[in-house]
Amino acid sequence: MILEARKIGFRYEDGTRALDDVSLRIVRRQKLVILGANGAGKSSLMSLLNGSFKPSAGEVLLNGEPVAYDRKGLTLLRSQVGLVLQDPDDQLFAATVFEDVSFGPLNLGLSADEARLRVANALDAMEISDLSHRPTHMLSFGQRKRVAIAGILAMSPSVLLLDEPTAGLDPRGWRI
Repeated sequence: MILEARKIGFRYEDGTRALDDVSLRIVRRQKLVILGANGAGKSSLMSLLNGSFKPSAGEVLLNGEPVAYDRKGLTLLRSQVGLVLQDPDDQLFAATVFEDVSFGPLNLGLSADEARLRVANALDAMEISDLSHRPTHMLSFGQRKRVAIAGILAMSPSVLLLDEPTAGLDPRGWRI
């Protein structure tokens, strides 16, 4: 088991209850789809699983160990659990595609050569290698979405969480 949520709950600051007593396990090579109506808590759950939110009840475990919500613990969690947000504009910030996708690997402390290799592989996997020197603000919505996914793929996480990755897109032919 790579990632586990045990009886987690979450409330927003205004008191809105997003999740209550949710448990799940994610094992290597498993593909898990979480479906639900708007407002059901799917995005909140993903934010809890990658440490963007801290549960108000229960616990999240990485490789069988409870997540520590300090800098070191969250860095470890986020290096293993990549989250692609629903809106790519919430994730992209660098001037060019290459700079954006290389941000994560470089912040993992990888060498420039290793980071370049990971970026090249991620761009190739998303079939956007030709966009590497393009400004991110000059991309279509679908291209920005692919760049956001490539940015997480370049970090080689053990778990890839995709929050509505195909919203507004035609995913036929993707090799994820």
